[in-house]
Amino acid sequence: MARKSQSEGGFTGGMDTFLRSVTFLRENVPDLGKYPFTIPAVKGLETLELHPQVTFFVGENGSGKSTLVEAIAVAAGFNAEGGSRNFNFATRRSESDLHKYLRLSRGIRRPKTGYFLRAESFFNVATEIENNLDALAGHGGISHHEMSHGEAFLALVKERFWANGLYLLDEPEAALSPQRQLALLRAMHELVKSSCQFVISTHSPLLLAYPNARIYHLSEQGLKQVEYEETEHYSLTRDFLLNREAYLRRLLEE
Repeated sequence: MARKSQSEGGFTGGMDTFLRSVTFLRENVPDLGKYPFTIPAVKGLETLELHPQVTFFVGENGSGKSTLVEAIAVAAGFNAEGGSRNFNFATRRSESDLHKYLRLSRGIRRPKTGYFLRAESFFNVATEIENNLDALAGHGGISHHEMSHGEAFLALVKERFWANGLYLLDEPEAALSPQRQLALLRAMHELVKSSCQFVISTHSPLLLAYPNARIYHLSEQGLKQVEYEETEHYSLTRDFLLNREAYLRRLLEE
């Protein structure tokens, strides 16, 4: 895919990025007929350019967006279940082998911190934090098990996401109400202004609305860059809200 300017529509244009691109080393894969290499978005992957501030992956369940974010995170040195680079635990190993065949092109700058946050294994990360006093102190001394899932997510972002960081998020909206998703957008924006980079898989039309982000749609046809208004997440949500009665009548009667 064509490289765009590093200052593409962002709030801190001109800054270098931590991760510039991801290249799939297809020739090194011993068996392309095995999962996850059979996923169309992975099968057609060559070099994927990342936005210096916010990149989104969207698509239906099973399209490979979480698999791709996980692989990028592991290739970047993060624990597969989540956490910072200092986390090294495995409750149940379930990550794919995709990370072994990705080459990350890095910028001149190096992140001073970072985090891989995924909704499905956040409970395991919270337990690991509680069992390690140094990790607990680094997360603001907060027990995430004593909060609701959504409160714990936001507390983690506020207490542990710092400036000059690389952050990979896998479906963070899973724990968040619409109001809390807007709070996450605000927190992301403050971090972007502090020279942070985000790579996010999501179903949320609220998160996808972050200005000037780069959005990749994963589908049976592969992977392509799209505009916000081209995503089904935007168009379906908009049409449903504007024509709720007609939608419900068709859905429930048929």
